[in-house]
Amino acid sequence: MTVETPTKLRLAFMGTPDFAVPALRALHAAGYEIAAVYSQPPRRAGRGKKLTPSPVQKVAEELGLEVRVPVSLKSEEAQAEFAALYLDAAVVAAYGLIFPQAILDAPKMGCLNIHGSLLPRWRGAAPVQRAILAGDQETGITIMQMEAGLDTGPMLLKCSTPIAEKTAGELTEELAQTGADLMVQYLASPEDYPPEIQDDALATYAKKITKEEARVNFGQSAAAVLHQIRAYNPAPGAFFEFGGDRYRIHAAEVTQASGSAGTVLDDDMTIACSDGAVKPTLIQKAGRPKLTLAEFLNGTQIPVGTSLQ
Repeated sequence: MTVETPTKLRLAFMGTPDFAVPALRALHAAGYEIAAVYSQPPRRAGRGKKLTPSPVQKVAEELGLEVRVPVSLKSEEAQAEFAALYLDAAVVAAYGLIFPQAILDAPKMGCLNIHGSLLPRWRGAAPVQRAILAGDQETGITIMQMEAGLDTGPMLLKCSTPIAEKTAGELTEELAQTGADLMVQYLASPEDYPPEIQDDALATYAKKITKEEARVNFGQSAAAVLHQIRAYNPAPGAFFEFGGDRYRIHAAEVTQASGSAGTVLDDDMTIACSDGAVKPTLIQKAGRPKLTLAEFLNGTQIPVGTSLQ
């Protein structure tokens, strides 16, 4: 008697940044038929402003997969091309384009999103950074069914993780792998994970991070300043300005010193906050390499009493 192997699902993968790469690799390794990979178009980057494909496009090409990079999914042509793939499902991870209803409806199982928070908390563009900024104790991944609203669809599978002292970069890397594993787990037996409707009353919104927002606010408590430093690491980088130059703080520690918020309190560059103080341990002047505090103080002195507010 021959045992038939279950047919693998036919998928599209839709993602752009590094966060999406582990999921693409995991689905490919699991043997799913990936009919096409969608990613945002190449953008100019680096000193030469050379057109550079997204991390997802690079990996898809490395795996020999068809790549599509439409500027929008709103045209009838783009929607017809997507429908013609005859998909079982589209797997989405930080793609970055709006999905018209025709795209959401085309795959048999719809569009399944890997979202970097425990929904309904932190719907939106920057869930990892917002969770750290808010001082949340934990975050995680939610596999959800996409609908027209922003991250409002039914939840299918969740996994939590403690935030602890992780930076946004470290947490994003961890969640990317978790999301990849969860999506493979879900697709193996979707019938085991009935959809759960989100409670809109518990929803919070994770708006996009702006560069100016990363200016360190020493008028907060030292703990909140530390949250800022970790949330904006690696990008856009928590910063202050001194002498016309911008300095990024990549890591710091809290101390019990006190003084007027934003004031440099000693020769070790302890900076007063509204409650307690912080001392940078890894710092970087614009255009220069990162330095430990000892290395930095060898070449730069910010006088005691200087206000960095």
